[in-house]
Amino acid sequence: MTLPEDNTIDTITKPVVLFDGVCNLCNGWVQFILKREKDQRYQFASLQSDIGQRLLAQYSIDTNLSSIVVIEQGNVYQKSDAVLRICSHLNAPWSFLALFTIVPRFIRNKVYDVIATNRYKWFGKQQQCALLPVDKDLRFLDS
Repeated sequence: MTLPEDNTIDTITKPVVLFDGVCNLCNGWVQFILKREKDQRYQFASLQSDIGQRLLAQYSIDTNLSSIVVIEQGNVYQKSDAVLRICSHLNAPWSFLALFTIVPRFIRNKVYDVIATNRYKWFGKQQQCALLPVDKDLRFLDS
């Protein structure tokens, strides 16, 4: 599903997760979310897609592709804040990971940055985004 050029995030009814579409870790994380979310809460778009780039520009988000981003009700969450925000909407026991918000952000983001910096080396990289089952296709804004 793609949006016409003049549409904005305001026309999207669910929170959006922006992720690195060629990163194996990031694609694995999206699959993890799809299997464990409490409801079909999130829509997804790769950071490299036209929609992803438009959302980054609309919210004046740095186009650095090393951070997962969640846009929800006009709020932007990045790095560990985005991951923990997502975790809070997963089924137990995964939702308990959201308790890590008590750890200071600068510590959480240091850990996040180490993983993000090494993600291609540790987990590999794809040439293109993975194909999704038909029932999940409508959840992806750039499919």
